[in-house]
Amino acid sequence: MRGQPGNRLSYRDDLSTSPVVRALFRLRGMPEECLRLDGLLKTGFILLADAPDKELVLGLVGRFWSLSGEVQHLDKDEFRRFNKRGYAKATWNFSLEPLGANATRLTTETRVCCLDEASRRRFRLYWLFISPFSAWVRKKALRIIKSESERRH
Repeated sequence: MRGQPGNRLSYRDDLSTSPVVRALFRLRGMPEECLRLDGLLKTGFILLADAPDKELVLGLVGRFWSLSGEVQHLDKDEFRRFNKRGYAKATWNFSLEPLGANATRLTTETRVCCLDEASRRRFRLYWLFISPFSAWVRKKALRIIKSESERRH
């Protein structure tokens, strides 16, 4: 990502600029407002870490393989302690790494912890089908954040 040092992930970065992302989120029953960080936080995502100029980490607990996702609305401490069988915990981060005076590397990673073997089996089957779409959304999110950052700087 090109721009000034001190790049920051913004609550204004908006995935709704992509018609495909909007459609994928709609298929999942998620309102269009959740295509921004503040909207994601209203739908069950938890802000686990927000280190300006370094990293943003979101968490989510649910039964992602079910139609509704059965997302649990928790706070940061409840997320850390949550260990109910039949669920999975996911984290999604965005990391910034300075590469010099005018460049920053932005990366994202998603990690999932299934809380029992049955959930692990269900999640693996779900992931077999959903992973290409998830990867596409994450790549699109990176492009949108990059574009917004360059526009602001």
